[in-house]
Amino acid sequence: MNPKPGNKKNQSFTLIELLIVLSIIIIVLIISIPALKNFQKKSTLESLTDEIINTLRFSQNKTLASEKSGQYGVYFDNINAPNQYILFKGIDFNSRDPTFDEIHKFSDNVRIYQISLGDGKEVVFKKVTGETNTSGNIVIGLISDSSQLRTIYVENSGKVGLTTSATPLDTSRIKDSRHIHLAYNRDVRNDTFLQLVFPDYPNDNYDIVFQNYLNLTKTEFYWEGSVLVGPADSKTEQKLIIHTHNLTETSAQFCIHRDRRYNDKALQIKIFDDGSGNLISYAADGQESKGTSIYLLGDPQQQ
Repeated sequence: MNPKPGNKKNQSFTLIELLIVLSIIIIVLIISIPALKNFQKKSTLESLTDEIINTLRFSQNKTLASEKSGQYGVYFDNINAPNQYILFKGIDFNSRDPTFDEIHKFSDNVRIYQISLGDGKEVVFKKVTGETNTSGNIVIGLISDSSQLRTIYVENSGKVGLTTSATPLDTSRIKDSRHIHLAYNRDVRNDTFLQLVFPDYPNDNYDIVFQNYLNLTKTEFYWEGSVLVGPADSKTEQKLIIHTHNLTETSAQFCIHRDRRYNDKALQIKIFDDGSGNLISYAADGQESKGTSIYLLGDPQQQ
């Protein structure tokens, strides 16, 4: 006797069931793709950090070996886009022999956030000892996420490594005037000066030549420096970083880093070519006030 045929309704998927499965797959993909992209960006940052550390050590080893009878160093370029670092042969970058340059470009989603190497942007190692006169830090990070930073340190002894520090969650971090974002609705790419105005000490006002700190494509501005301000016999160093996240033919987003630990003088930041007012004002204690320029959009955003 032949067995009874099974119920076809129970032997196959219905259209509704297929649509449900397909919907679940699509939802999983939508959720996982951004996470995958974020993972890839972080992996790129980690790889670049390792490459920079290895290049610094390689430069040191070439110097110790007296390769081509020379000294070697690494120069960090935070002006051109994408940023880059260059292994060079010479006692300094300006007098180097460019035929020995090894140029390493950053990926498009990573940039240099800070270079604290004395007055320069290079590390050169000494023969015999492998030591360096330049100690400090280089901070790199993701362009899309400024909380993802890596700090590479260089000691006078020649030791090079990675400083690891946990970044606090945004909900627990105290936001203050150390890091401000300003939205500015005007084309500044051909402007002449960015001015640091110290109301209590006008003789110490400082003009930053805007064009000197633009990259070649005029899509990014970056200035980092210090100014001595105060009475003639007791001036103190005021340290600032001013850069842009977005710089287009119609607008700019300025980012200003003013750490209260290193700044104790009232300050106004102005664009010389904008006669309508300043970008932002700081009291001596670091409290910021919205600028008076008519091109500012909204209030300063503490980061």
